[in-house]
Amino acid sequence: MKMTSKPNYEVRQIRDLKDMLVQSTELYSENEAFYIKSEEGNYKGIKYREFKKEVDAFGTALVDLGLKGKSIAVIGENRYEWCLAYLAVANGVGIIVPLDRELPADEIENLLIRSHAAAVVFSGKHEKDMRRISAALPQVEHFISMDAEDDDNRFLSMKKLIQKGSDLMATGDRSYIEATIDPEAFGILIFTSGTTDLAKGVMLSHKNIVTNIMSVCSVLYIDDTDSTLCILPLHHTYACTTSFLLMLYNGCRISFIEGLRHIAKNMKDTGPTIIMAVPLLLESMYKKIWDSIKKQKSTYKVKAALLISKMLLLAGIDIRKKLFRQIHENVGGRLRLIISGAAALDPNVSRGFRQFGIPLMQGYGLTECSPIVTVNQLQKFRDDSIGLPLPCNEAMLYKPNKEGIGELVVKGDNVMLGYFENSLATEKALRDGWFHTGDMGKMTREGFFSLTGRKKNVIVTKNGKNIYPEEVEEYLGKSPFIAESMVYGKDDEASEETFVYAIIVPDMDMIKHRLGKSQVTEDEVFMIIDAEVKNVNKKMPLYKRIRQFTIRKEEFAKTSTKKIKRYMEKIS
Repeated sequence: MKMTSKPNYEVRQIRDLKDMLVQSTELYSENEAFYIKSEEGNYKGIKYREFKKEVDAFGTALVDLGLKGKSIAVIGENRYEWCLAYLAVANGVGIIVPLDRELPADEIENLLIRSHAAAVVFSGKHEKDMRRISAALPQVEHFISMDAEDDDNRFLSMKKLIQKGSDLMATGDRSYIEATIDPEAFGILIFTSGTTDLAKGVMLSHKNIVTNIMSVCSVLYIDDTDSTLCILPLHHTYACTTSFLLMLYNGCRISFIEGLRHIAKNMKDTGPTIIMAVPLLLESMYKKIWDSIKKQKSTYKVKAALLISKMLLLAGIDIRKKLFRQIHENVGGRLRLIISGAAALDPNVSRGFRQFGIPLMQGYGLTECSPIVTVNQLQKFRDDSIGLPLPCNEAMLYKPNKEGIGELVVKGDNVMLGYFENSLATEKALRDGWFHTGDMGKMTREGFFSLTGRKKNVIVTKNGKNIYPEEVEEYLGKSPFIAESMVYGKDDEASEETFVYAIIVPDMDMIKHRLGKSQVTEDEVFMIIDAEVKNVNKKMPLYKRIRQFTIRKEEFAKTSTKKIKRYMEKIS
């Protein structure tokens, strides 16, 4: 059965991201689009008209560099300049390619090659890597630093380019400002999690993104009095669409955290009304709230207040903000909505935040869907579900079994154009107009979806990171001392985190040859494999690294096509 939702609110229609920025600037010209902390520790606001002026200036300079119609990557921590670069490229230059700032230099280099990037905009933290990459990739014409004050051959200053673009516009250059956008054309390239050989490039259009923005806003109320603290990395579509683009659409104010250890202070300083987060962070926040309550020996008092609040709510009286004033002040004093995505959330956490007067809505999405597919609504929600489908898309379960479990498939204007230069993967994922998510789930009679597991082998960590076992196995397979391996995720009961676990079959002949012995001990084998695992870990981001491994003597059971029977091989 196909399911969708009806809008709760009327929304402003936008054609593309350029149209969105033009309209928002006209409507909210004097509103603060960004609230940025300076090196001196003071916050300053950047108004919508100021932001658009710099977007136009930077875009004009990029066109002047000969980058019209080309792919341009952006990599760096969450910051104003990242947002500026993203929209400047997307709104009249070429194809924007956001890259994961945690990738090793080798993977960044390969993704620049795969995306055919003609330029890359980067933060100062990546200067060293960019210098090395520039020597290996002459095809990347320009390396544009967000922090440099001066130009240096192929390395250009973003600040100087903005000034140059402003000067060009002052003399009548309207090549960028008057550029037209085809909303249905390929305009955004986002690589899914994975190594450069296995990661797929998702091709999105402006229409995909703006459709998703308008649809989210039709079921969750947001207006220009709202503000957000951007917590999640912007290269992730979830953060980019919801914490950045959707906020600009509504005339909201955007701030950035300085790091997870600063989140409490940043929330107090910026007073967000809405935040987008992942379960790992929200579960940690909720635990800290109760730890603080217990430390103050106020458990009985708080539980009594929760009971009183519940009784008053039944009578239509809401005093939660007054009863739990300290909790609200600790998250900035204005927080009215939290949206959780990217991984499964403990229902007790969403229920608990709501009892304190802070609604927490769980949703679900994928990069391929721009990204939101389903979300719980303030008027209609289930804490044990991923919510209802957005009005912009239909969702259904493909070939459900007797228990009602089937693969979640999606159709709508938010669904990607396809995978970049990968027609086989596109044909496999997009069938008869439906995108096959690879996630298995159930659906209630009311249309609420819940996920039951992964069809694919992907490991999903609590903070929303996707890890493909095959990519880690590929790294391990390059070792001459490892015959084969199987990688999967294991849950750590103490930390409630999912970590990467490997079962490794050593190549005993190679190990004996290395040690110059016909017989080797288990300790000697372990030492060599341990060294190989550590070497592999150095080549991957922290969240992909193998935390534990087991050595086994016999090879894995395999299918007739020589694929490991994973379901037979996992150990507890």
